[in-house]
Amino acid sequence: MKFLVTGAAGFIGAFVSKALIEAGHTVVGVDSLNSYYRVELKEARLAMLEKSARDCGRADAWIFVRGHIEDRELLLRVFSEHSFDRAIHLAAQAGVRHSIENPFAYGSSNLDGFLNILEACRAARMPHLAFASSSSVYGMNSKVPFSESDPVDHPVSLYAATKRANELMAHTYAHLYRLPVTGMRFFTVYGPMGRPDMAYFKFADAIMSGKQIEVYNNGELERDFTYIDDIVKAVVMISLSVPEENPSFDASCATPDSSSAPFKIYNVGNQHPEQLEYFITILEHCLGKKAVKQYLPMQAGDVYRTAADTSALERDFGWKPSTSLETGLQRFAQWYRHMKKLG
Repeated sequence: MKFLVTGAAGFIGAFVSKALIEAGHTVVGVDSLNSYYRVELKEARLAMLEKSARDCGRADAWIFVRGHIEDRELLLRVFSEHSFDRAIHLAAQAGVRHSIENPFAYGSSNLDGFLNILEACRAARMPHLAFASSSSVYGMNSKVPFSESDPVDHPVSLYAATKRANELMAHTYAHLYRLPVTGMRFFTVYGPMGRPDMAYFKFADAIMSGKQIEVYNNGELERDFTYIDDIVKAVVMISLSVPEENPSFDASCATPDSSSAPFKIYNVGNQHPEQLEYFITILEHCLGKKAVKQYLPMQAGDVYRTAADTSALERDFGWKPSTSLETGLQRFAQWYRHMKKLG
C-alpha cells in the first residue's frame, strides 16, 4: 500500500514510517521540521528512514516532503501527485506546558492543519484516516482506568482542548461524508530517539549533568508510560482496519466513542500506570547515577494520573503492550549514552 504519514520526522511518525517500509509499503512523509525541539534529532530520524528504504532494496519506498500541514496548497500538491491507500496523521504542535505559553501555535497546527488534512482526505475519498489524539483529553477524570466511553468535556490545557476538537472534527467528517476515521489516544510515549521535551528525556539530561530535576506535585503523579514499539504495532494495525458504519447505534445512550458513522476511538497505553518516583528510580539505575531532585507543586495544565483501559484495542485487534517499564527505560538509556558519546 501507499501511506501518507504526517509528522514523519517526529518520534512516533518516524518509527511508524520505518515499520511500514519494512513491511513492504511505500510511505510519503510530510513534516515541517520546526524548531520546537532540536532539528538535528528530526534529521537523524529522517536519515534512519532513508537507510531503511535502502536496506529493503526499495529506495523509492520512502518519499519525504518538507512543509507545514497548515499549507493547503502543499497538501493539494501531495494529494494530486500520489494516490494513497491510508493516511496516518501524527503531525501536531505537542506539549502541554508549551500550549499555555504559545497558544496560537496550537490553533494553526492542531486545528487549521487538521482541517486541511480532513478536507484533503474527503476530496481524495481516502479509504481510512487514522489520527493522533491524546490521553490529555481525559483531563482530571477521577475514574480510572480511563475508558473511551468516559466523558471528555473538561480539558485542563489548550493542547488537550485541541486534541478533543480533533476528535469532534473527525467525527463530523465521518458523519457528513462517510470518511472512515479512527482516533488514537496515546498515553505518555517514551523510548530511544524520543522527544527531548518529555520528562524522561529532560530527567536524563539533568541527571547526567548533575543538575536538579524538577519533580512536580512532590512526585505524587502517575503516568501510563507506553514504549514506542508497542505504540507502533497498534498504529499500524489500526490504520489497516477500516471502521464501518453502525446501523444499530442508539443516540439516546451515546458515548464519545460511539457513532452511527464509520468512526472509532482507541486508547493506546500500557495499562499499568507507574508513580513518578518509581519511574525516576528505574531511570537512575539505568543511567548509573542518582538524581538531585527539586520537589515542586503541581504545574498548570497537568493532570494527577493517566491510566489506560485498552480492552477495546485488545478486543478488536488482540493487542497488548509487551514492553515493561524497566526494559523500555534500559533501551532508552543505552541509546542516550551512545548519543552522548557521539556528541
